[in-house]
Amino acid sequence: MSTPPPSGPSVSPEVVEIERALYRITYLNSRARQHERLMAAAGVPLDRAGAAVLRKMADAEPMRPGELAARLGVEASHVTRTVQHLEKSGHVVRVPDPDDRRAQRIELTDTGREAIARIRETGVRGMQAALAHWSEEDLRTLATLFHRMVDDFLAHAAATDTESPAD
Repeated sequence: MSTPPPSGPSVSPEVVEIERALYRITYLNSRARQHERLMAAAGVPLDRAGAAVLRKMADAEPMRPGELAARLGVEASHVTRTVQHLEKSGHVVRVPDPDDRRAQRIELTDTGREAIARIRETGVRGMQAALAHWSEEDLRTLATLFHRMVDDFLAHAAATDTESPAD
């Protein structure tokens, strides 16, 4: 049984194929077994939630748990539990918020930075192996277009977020 075409303005077949490819890669990347393989190869015993928190924190300044939850798109209670586990394992610490001494921010430790570096390095090596038969030119083109697509998605999301919902 085929999926009915979207209603409204015509959608190009190329966009449909891009959406399908993104779904496939997202599915592949989010599988539990794939995560377990990556963590084992990196030598980092983290669950998916812990790895997601470390990835988000690695590219940002220390932040409050609520801000971290918002950036991850999850409930604050999920981040609180995950941060507690990451604290116990030595990957993060709580530090005073310089803007409000009553609040705390979450910060990566050296152990956390080393763990995310190993995870990223292992992921990149796997991607390199999967794309080994691609030419440098094809890889450069893909990287350029992929960044352009992500930038456009982010701009669209920001514009959509600022629009007020219709009553």
